[in-house]
Amino acid sequence: MNQSIVIVNNLSKKYNEVYAVNDISFKVNKGEIFGLLGPNGAGKTTTVEILEGLISPDSGEAIIDGIDAIKNTKKIRSIIGIQLQQNAFFENLNLYEIIDVYSKLYSSNNDPNIILEKVDLVSKKDASYNELSGGQKQRLAIGIALVNDPVVIFLDEPTTGLDPQARRNLWELINNLKGQGKTILLTTHYMEEAEELCDRVAIIENGKIIALNSPQKLISELISSGFKAQKKINEATLDDVFLNLTGKKLI
Repeated sequence: MNQSIVIVNNLSKKYNEVYAVNDISFKVNKGEIFGLLGPNGAGKTTTVEILEGLISPDSGEAIIDGIDAIKNTKKIRSIIGIQLQQNAFFENLNLYEIIDVYSKLYSSNNDPNIILEKVDLVSKKDASYNELSGGQKQRLAIGIALVNDPVVIFLDEPTTGLDPQARRNLWELINNLKGQGKTILLTTHYMEEAEELCDRVAIIENGKIIALNSPQKLISELISSGFKAQKKINEATLDDVFLNLTGKKLI
């Protein structure tokens, strides 16, 4: 039986009488990658920010690992890890020092070398943030999210702006974190990414969840309804061509 580590019940939030989140409910099981999908303004960010303890809802319940995310925001922030799409790090510090600073902020005893190893950045420990490629910067951001050994990791569009090599390398890292027992809540605009990574997805539109299931089951339901793709699906994609021609080295 799956254990729910994130529980959202009847959550609502309005801005100027317009619902950003409108009475949504869902659960995230321990050790799964759960995707929140939807167009801009659908309510994904508001939902995540409530769970992260950054904003308060108008009504409803949000619980992470048995802790009320609405009433006990300080405790919630100590058990979650957050990777942001936009980051600002200390430009004069190297990666080891950056991880060390964040570890001290969280009163964590994690060795920065171990964190850097988890995100494949040990070889860059003496480099500054500005010396990193786009993919390396994203892996550093995930490393920061790991310093307090979180029970749930929030990833906000982690591969935006990355090329196919860097994107697939980051997918491998995210799957490795799942293999270590981490629970991951992921927002993305890339449907291929959600299909590749997520055990289940919730599709949000106008503040409401309009579908929730595994990507495979949602696809099967669509096909069963008589849907026919307008474009023939190729056996390979342009991403595959790029990777086949350029290799898969980390960049």
